[in-house]
Amino acid sequence: MSTVAKAKEISPKSSKPEPINNVTERKYPWPIAFYRTSVGKKYAMAISGIVLLGFVLLHMVGNLKMYLGAETFDHYAEFLREIGEPLLPRTVLLWIIRLVLIGAFVIHFHCAYALTMQNRRARKPADNYQSPRDYIAASFASRTMRWGGMIILLFLIWHLADLTWGFANPDFVRGNAYENVTSSLQRVPVTILYVVANIALGFHISHGAWSIFQSLGINNPRYNSARRWFARSFAAVIVIGNISFPIAIQLGIVG
Repeated sequence: MSTVAKAKEISPKSSKPEPINNVTERKYPWPIAFYRTSVGKKYAMAISGIVLLGFVLLHMVGNLKMYLGAETFDHYAEFLREIGEPLLPRTVLLWIIRLVLIGAFVIHFHCAYALTMQNRRARKPADNYQSPRDYIAASFASRTMRWGGMIILLFLIWHLADLTWGFANPDFVRGNAYENVTSSLQRVPVTILYVVANIALGFHISHGAWSIFQSLGINNPRYNSARRWFARSFAAVIVIGNISFPIAIQLGIVG
């Protein structure tokens, strides 16, 4: 047998490489697939932030009825329980609103955490090229949002335990909204906690309201001054309004 024939005999049947079996990526519905991207999380964080900002503003405005006396404030509290009647049973619409707010809060918190971790991983190689001034500014903003968010979360749990669930307020009487608020805020430690938490909320709102526009793509430099004015003004209104309640109670103006 010739050498050529032997070579043909021992050569493989085909010179084409065998295909590699690729793992097929799981396909998600469009909203979930979009949410999994960085842009999607930024949009979700901005929209959930708008929902929460709206609630914070309406909550503060509603609480201003405290200055009109116990009867008006208790009537307002009862109105919130009855809103939606007779189309819906009592408190059903209130619980729907609560569930929407809980959903917005969970989405907001998850997006903040996911984007923070992603940015931390992405910026490590570029840290050597970042100027000290930019580092200080960026770090202050991010640290403010992080610790501010944790303070707000802890205060929210306390606030619910104090005025909704009642076990953190020794004088709590279900349905007696005005007396519950005034008796709670007459305690000096609670007043201090309320003031500190709302200052943290103000920092969070000021930076967050500014960032919302950027996340939604509304970041033209010509509007920067208007964005800054809106963010700071909105935060100031919320902080001043909320802090006025414990101060007024401590001074005897309310209660």
